[in-house]
Amino acid sequence: MDSTVPTGERAIAGVTNGLIGHGESVTWEGTHFGFRLRHTSKIVDYEPYRFFCDEMTYGAFKSFRHEHFFEAVGDETIMRDVLEFAAPFGALGLMAERLVLRDYMRRFLVERNTTIKRIAESNGWQRYLANER
Repeated sequence: MDSTVPTGERAIAGVTNGLIGHGESVTWEGTHFGFRLRHTSKIVDYEPYRFFCDEMTYGAFKSFRHEHFFEAVGDETIMRDVLEFAAPFGALGLMAERLVLRDYMRRFLVERNTTIKRIAESNGWQRYLANER
């Protein structure tokens, strides 16, 4: 949840703290474009330390799939996101995707990943794993 502070998102159902794994879901609630929205994603594919994929099971999008790739390069980790989504409402939704949503989602992920990077590169990551041992 720390990575979603700018939108006020919080996990409200499913796995709401600790690590999430294959087959588990989380429901997020946050404000986007002035609307309070809920989005539920399920982890549909999971390879520890290398990859996981979540897909929307409930939310405002027509479809939403988010792949997360992790690759060790020397003593660093490269993280790459692949986000595929489609807006509802046919041609109007497609126009919104092209004019607004693509850039909005890109900025959202960059902000979120900047927070994750800052925590991962400090000692802050330890508090996220404290309850997992």
